[in-house]
Amino acid sequence: MAGVAETAGAAGTAGAAGTAGAAGTAGAAGTRVRVRVPAKVNVQLAVGAARPDGFHDLANVFLAVGLYDEITVTPADELRITCTGPDAAQVPLDRTNLAARAALALAERHGIDPRVHIHIAKDIPVAGGMAGGSADGAGALLACDTLWSLGSSRDELLSICAELGSDVPFSLIGGAALGTGRGEQLTPLEVGGSFHWVFAVADGGLSTPTVFREFDRQTEGTPVPAPSADPSLLAALRTGDATALAAALSNDLQPAALTLRPSLAGTLAAGRTAGALAALVSGSGPTTAFLTKDADTAEEVSRALLTSGTCRTTRVAPSPARGATVVERAPA
Repeated sequence: MAGVAETAGAAGTAGAAGTAGAAGTAGAAGTRVRVRVPAKVNVQLAVGAARPDGFHDLANVFLAVGLYDEITVTPADELRITCTGPDAAQVPLDRTNLAARAALALAERHGIDPRVHIHIAKDIPVAGGMAGGSADGAGALLACDTLWSLGSSRDELLSICAELGSDVPFSLIGGAALGTGRGEQLTPLEVGGSFHWVFAVADGGLSTPTVFREFDRQTEGTPVPAPSADPSLLAALRTGDATALAAALSNDLQPAALTLRPSLAGTLAAGRTAGALAALVSGSGPTTAFLTKDADTAEEVSRALLTSGTCRTTRVAPSPARGATVVERAPA
């Protein structure tokens, strides 16, 4: 296998140099491209009132974590999606999948017939508030750009990502970033060290639109302040101070998620009792995230959560992590 080839953030381009023909299918037959793309945790999710377009203004501090999906693309007779891994049966295999939508959007821009097989090796929890679907969209976009030798700029890829969904641009760049607007306008953030996390995966998922509707119901008739990033949280990221970061973690969607899934309160309590510095619902849930002081404590908290009976499984991961990265380009 080839080593790491390119990233979307490297020198402003992703994929090999050159352009595909304006018509027909791009990409040499027999070529395989594999991209690894991380999950995320929201260390701050500040939510404003609903806008007229139905979205909410956000101050969304993303941190990429070392749990990954891998997207492999190869030329095919038609666009098709396959998926393996935990909870793969919950992943749509039609054109509603963000990976398929990414391939279609990129192909339309360049006049390409998107006859490609996209395989998702799923390791990020499905419908768990960790941007697994968004990761697949960003990964497929970079993989197809590389397969078709488009050499798209980072800005072009980010533009397509923003069209696909609010979390997709961050999945492309990784690291840490502040997302504003509906989360798609990114400002990279400095991270001064490693943070260690445990993620407790619940049975079933939570629909992000449903959680936002519950947020709107709970805040109806009360002033909702404009969202802004917490300076103390940004400072904790910058200095790599896990204790300070734990004190600043926040998620405005957590009350809504707990209303819809009250059992998550027991999971959060079990993790804190086991020694986590802090616990919160990850994004819209139902995955819960636990920040620990070091890797050894993360393993201890993971074991305690598993034996508590409050979650289905747990995952341990460090952060930050690189964004979507080409890890293989080789003959199929």
